[in-house]
Parts: sequence; C-alpha cells; structure tokens
Amino acid sequence: MLFRSPRLFGDSTAWMLGRVSINPVKHIDPIGTIVVPAVLLLLSKLSGGGFFLFGWAKPVPVNFDNLRNPKLDMIWVAAAGPAANLAMAIVWGLLIKALHAFDVQEQFFYLVGFAGIEMNIMLMALNLVPIPPLDGGRILVGLLPQPLSRMVASLEQFGLIIVVLLLSTGLLSTLMRPFVAFGQSIIMALFRS
Repeated sequence: MLFRSPRLFGDSTAWMLGRVSINPVKHIDPIGTIVVPAVLLLLSKLSGGGFFLFGWAKPVPVNFDNLRNPKLDMIWVAAAGPAANLAMAIVWGLLIKALHAFDVQEQFFYLVGFAGIEMNIMLMALNLVPIPPLDGGRILVGLLPQPLSRMVASLEQFGLIIVVLLLSTGLLSTLMRPFVAFGQSIIMALFRS
C-alpha cells in the first residue's frame, strides 16, 4: 500500500512513468545522487575538515490535481515515504532479534542490522522536517488552513537552499531530533518485547 499511495488516491503518474520500482537506477538523479555527493566528498577530503555529504534521489512524480481530495490526500501520499523508512527500520530490528534468538555470534550481521536501523530512522526524520519539498513540508501544507498552506507551499522553490543552510549550521539535526526520538522509541519497544 505504501508504494501505491498516489495511485490509491487517484494519481497514477508515477506508475505511468515507470517510477514505482525497487530498481535503484530508476531513482538516480544525476546531479543529486552523483555530482553533488561526489563534489562534497572531494571538497571534504581536500580541505581536511569534517566529513560533509548531502544528496538526493529523483522525487516520485505526483500530480496533486489528480488526487480525489488533493489537500487531505497529499498528507497520506507524503507520509508514505517516511512510513516506508520506519517499516524498513522495524524489519532490520526484527532481523537483529532473529539473529539473537538463533544465537548468531558474527558481529558483522549485527553491525549491518544496526546501520539499517540508523539509516532508515535518519531518512525518516529528515523527510519529516516540515520544509517543502520534503515530505514533512507537504504534510504541513495539507494540515494548515488555506492561507498558511499557500504561504508554506511558496517556500518550496527555496526548500533545498533552506535545507542545505540548516544542515551546514547544524540546525537541521535539531529539527530532526523529535522525529529521530520517535523512531528510536518504536525500535526500542521492539527490542523490549
């Protein structure tokens, strides 16, 4: 259902363009997935400073005008990505529990599992930050009354710049903190059960 959410609500744009796929190649944005991370990695290496990496994949195309109830349905469509990340973190947590239950001693498998949890919780938290075009921004636009909704939506053209500025100043991690805590609390509950 998560991967079908725009289609479920009336928009089949992503399906028609062949973008609903687990094939990672279909999601590569030449600039955001290759050029920007490579340049940042090179600059970090050359400067000898801290490691700074940022990138993005192609956004999944959604024509919000095709949605049956665009303002409300946008919330569900935008929530699908972070929900998928949370689901993947839970799957990694269940894998770790299974390794432990079967008394697997190889640390490599545990490290991979914890990395899977951490990466998916971080991606979920980043995407829930309420800045368009991030999913959290789209959720906020769907929740706000129309005048405020339009004002927040108008920030989308500057969204990437805002996110990069927040990332470079360290404020992005502050905005992500409550979402990270939420995801971690779910994973911790999984380990307590």
